Amino acid sequence: MINVVCVYYGLKYPLDYVQVLYNMVQRHLTVPHKFICFSDHVKPQKLLKGDITFRKFKHHDYDGWWNKLQLFSEEAHLTGPCLYLDLDIVILDNIDEIATFGDDMTFGVINDFNPNTKEFNSSVMKFNNDVATKVIWSKFLENKAKLMELQGDQNVMSKLIKGNDNLKVMPDEWTFSYKWFSRTDPRFGKTRWTFEKKPNTKIAVFHGHPRPHESEQKWVQKEWN
Repeated sequence: MINVVCVYYGLKYPLDYVQVLYNMVQRHLTVPHKFICFSDHVKPQKLLKGDITFRKFKHHDYDGWWNKLQLFSEEAHLTGPCLYLDLDIVILDNIDEIATFGDDMTFGVINDFNPNTKEFNSSVMKFNNDVATKVIWSKFLENKAKLMELQGDQNVMSKLIKGNDNLKVMPDEWTFSYKWFSRTDPRFGKTRWTFEKKPNTKIAVFHGHPRPHESEQKWVQKEWN
């Protein structure tokens, strides 16, 4: 059994995003799993359909994406292998290989879509807190003020997990950026954005605008529901 987890904090996304992510996971993951949503919203369980467990993080003084770091805390009570997915992704194909990537102790990441950063992207992560609590959360708390000067959670995660024996990078062909498309020839300029589906991939990652519900591409609309 694997935990599939997401974070729904603040007002960045409408509640539909949790429901759609859950629906996509049910369509594209055959590995036995439990779907867990960490949320500060009051009544999401009354408005959403499906077997979704809702939890709150212990600490309430984090904003936006910084809450994702609490996934690695002991207080998250996540035991065993976990697959984290951002709300603004679109699952296009079976993700069993992602959920079972490496072994139960693997900290699996995807490369950032801007290869110049030489860091990792935190939209898709496989982790086990037997590793992540010590390597990421505890080290984050030791140097919290300094680390929060970095741009975001994925910068902290990248800095702390690099060099760890349990780190393993997922194949680049499994994921692509909706806007920038390819890591080998990223389309940073808006005039180069064509929004086509990259063949033989499992997940399209959205970042910034447009968001999935704003896409006019039929391949997005087919899966984002």
